[in-house]
Amino acid sequence: MSGGHRLGRRFGWLWGAYGTSALGTWLAFGAFPLIAIQVLHSGPAEVAALSCAGAAVGAVVAVPLGPWVEFRRKRPVLIAMDLVRCAALLTVPVAFALGVLTFVQLLLVSVVVAAADITFRAASGAYLKTLLPAGDLLVANARFESTAWTTTIIGPPLGGAAIGFLGPVATVVADAVSYLLSALGIRAMGGPEPRPERREAARLRAGDLLDGWRYVLADATLRPLLFNTALFNGLVMAAGPLLAVLMLGRLGFAPWQYGLAFAVPSIGGLLGSRLARPLVTRFGQREVLVGAGALRALWPVGLAFLGPGTGGLLLVMGVEFGLILCCGVFNPVCATYRLERTPADRVARTLSAWAVTAKAGTALLTAVWGVLGVLLGPRTAIGLAGVFLLATPLLLPRRAAARDTEPEPGPGPEPEPAPNRV
Repeated sequence: MSGGHRLGRRFGWLWGAYGTSALGTWLAFGAFPLIAIQVLHSGPAEVAALSCAGAAVGAVVAVPLGPWVEFRRKRPVLIAMDLVRCAALLTVPVAFALGVLTFVQLLLVSVVVAAADITFRAASGAYLKTLLPAGDLLVANARFESTAWTTTIIGPPLGGAAIGFLGPVATVVADAVSYLLSALGIRAMGGPEPRPERREAARLRAGDLLDGWRYVLADATLRPLLFNTALFNGLVMAAGPLLAVLMLGRLGFAPWQYGLAFAVPSIGGLLGSRLARPLVTRFGQREVLVGAGALRALWPVGLAFLGPGTGGLLLVMGVEFGLILCCGVFNPVCATYRLERTPADRVARTLSAWAVTAKAGTALLTAVWGVLGVLLGPRTAIGLAGVFLLATPLLLPRRAAARDTEPEPGPGPEPEPAPNRV
């Protein structure tokens, strides 16, 4: 995964922390709905609310945190958000052991974790831009992408086995411990971090909450890219529950077949993330961004033709492999382009606004497609999502934008001669 390009010891710790928390997240994938169903005997409406409302309210809570993060050192914020997520998650097994766990608590924990997750992502993007020179950002983002897909492949099967033997609460403990280990890894990075320049006004103003959106919406290329990614991700995620209903219900696939249909294609994400840098080198950043962004939209409509049996399983795996391969190329290129287009003193606010928009959009579209699934049936609703996805390439940037004039951040520390994972 390192590709022979070393980014230094400090990035190695950051990368390791990311991988640890990502693995914990995927180990606990689906744990909250399972707890709600098996332990609290919640109905479909409550489970849907847990998935949608937690993310949506968490996004709202995170809105003032972007401007707050911008003018603080980012590494302490990263550690704090890891510890907040760890503490919030640990309340679930404690309450379960005491027999006082409630649905309201699960909902509140999901809100806290969602808000902390958005804040962590905003701070980590801003920190990465100060840690590495601009020429290494694509390499770093590709490694994060590879790690994300690796944990996607191995996390859910391991988590499923742990749930089978120990119950869903055990995976929540594993997720909490992963955030604790991530915090310790980020703390172990060491090294200086420059203090951001203070604003003239010391107190956060109401207008500051919209700074991230103002910057994105004023940029000729970031604006369509935000709308594209929010709509694309939202539609893909909205079709997910309906696909589960179709496969596990009407078409009669076994749970292991359903898991296999999404675990194996994740290999495409590993391949795509490895291809991102060579493709940018050969064809150019904008060309790869637009090309991969358009190609990823072509696949999901095929899920509307899903049938039973081996043929249907192979169809899902083929569609998902193509989709994930294109996303594996697009995601690190998009993340790098976004960092390059954003001045260093606006990164946290911009990334926070971006994540809030994505989370809120996904929650809204998931709710809408849930209603459409009831009214039209899951297959028709999945096909409708695929048709809308075919239009998302129209929102990709249509022309190259002028480069920012801000000086590039200074390079990070020289790679150390001692061997490391990067």
